[in-house]
Amino acid sequence: MVSLNITIKQDKKSQKKMVEFDIGQFERLATALGMFNPDFIKRLNKAEKDIKAGRIRKIKSLRDLDK
Repeated sequence: MVSLNITIKQDKKSQKKMVEFDIGQFERLATALGMFNPDFIKRLNKAEKDIKAGRIRKIKSLRDLDK
């Protein structure tokens, strides 16, 4: 198991959180999650092409997927 030292900051007035870790830790996390898998990279490239071609639609809820 890979251990990561991360810092989580939250503004008291906001619902947002910021997570900080260095690039080496990010690469270990990405490897553990399979983000360097060739199939993942292919799907990511295809998604970018779909976005550029306008073949996406914005949704506000998962219920919108049925429409």
